Amino acid sequence: MKKIIYLFILLTFVACKENKTEKVATISVEETPKQWLVFEGSENSAKHIVLVSGDEEYRSEESLPQLAKILSKQHGFKCTVLFAQNPDKPGTVNPNYVKNIPGLEALDSADMMVIFTRFRALPDEQMQHFESYLMAGKPLMGIRTATHAFNFGKEDITNFAHYGNGYKGDQTEWIDGFGRLVLGEKWHTHHGHHKHQSTRGVIAENATSHSITNGVSSGEVWGPTDVYGVRLPLPGDSEPIILGQVINRKSDFDENDLFFGMKPSDDELATKNNEDLKVNDILMPIAWTKSYQIPGGKKGKAFTSTIGAASDMLNEGVRRLLVNGVFWAMGATVPDKANVDLVGEFDPSTYGFKTDEYWLDKQLSVQSLQ
Repeated sequence: MKKIIYLFILLTFVACKENKTEKVATISVEETPKQWLVFEGSENSAKHIVLVSGDEEYRSEESLPQLAKILSKQHGFKCTVLFAQNPDKPGTVNPNYVKNIPGLEALDSADMMVIFTRFRALPDEQMQHFESYLMAGKPLMGIRTATHAFNFGKEDITNFAHYGNGYKGDQTEWIDGFGRLVLGEKWHTHHGHHKHQSTRGVIAENATSHSITNGVSSGEVWGPTDVYGVRLPLPGDSEPIILGQVINRKSDFDENDLFFGMKPSDDELATKNNEDLKVNDILMPIAWTKSYQIPGGKKGKAFTSTIGAASDMLNEGVRRLLVNGVFWAMGATVPDKANVDLVGEFDPSTYGFKTDEYWLDKQLSVQSLQ
């Protein structure tokens, strides 16, 4: 009888121990939330594209996962998408937190970088991954606010102040920062009236046979974001691909509408913007190519598109422009008409700044963007 009792106690102890082990394992998983997304390629040898989000206004945290899904599912690339996060809240997207983008070590083995950040002030150990990538002369594509991707204040202790937008320091090769040296321009102006005049892209006269325009008709590219102003001519061997017409809104302004009352069917060319500047006499490039070479580094290829906010991505022409830009920058053959069908559900938000309280309440998890 005693043996039976002892055996029962032993089995009970083992069972409890096993249950305890399982419980600990579950807690461990819950304490390590996903901080970046990976979309596998069609094969193990697939080229690896790293997409870096982190802007407060144009919803790069929504547009880049969708772009990654298209590049992965429709074209076989492996894609890793990174997000701005407060280190105290890992796995929770917070575009307003400018000092942390986990996972940048993925750039060390990347074949292509897509950057859509705004005024980031990242620590040196994270900036070093950008530096190493650019020193190697690897290809990149910058979207909209990438022209002012970084910004360091006097209070920031950094070895990368020269990357900052509008840099005016002793490293003269870096005057105006990463945007100007690598992509071709820093933050300059809103050329169109912000939230009131939309953008229609027409193919530049000398770019009608450029491979980036494959499958893109002149006038097909449209977005509710306004045309960015740039200083002309763009530097070096920059080649404009798409020019931006400034288009007036026919309907009334609607702050609750995804496009603020603007529509893809709007076709009235604006005469002036809200600052009385003639906006369509000379069209601003909204997409261009350029070679780059940072001091001491190898030469590389860059493609920049100042259209590409999450709401812009509903336009097929915009999606094809960006996908074509990736192929071109990587030196791959650009498809005659790339498949840019949306993958899964895509319900972008309106562009605009959000308060810190908004992001605290929203608790947008990286996992939810999968």
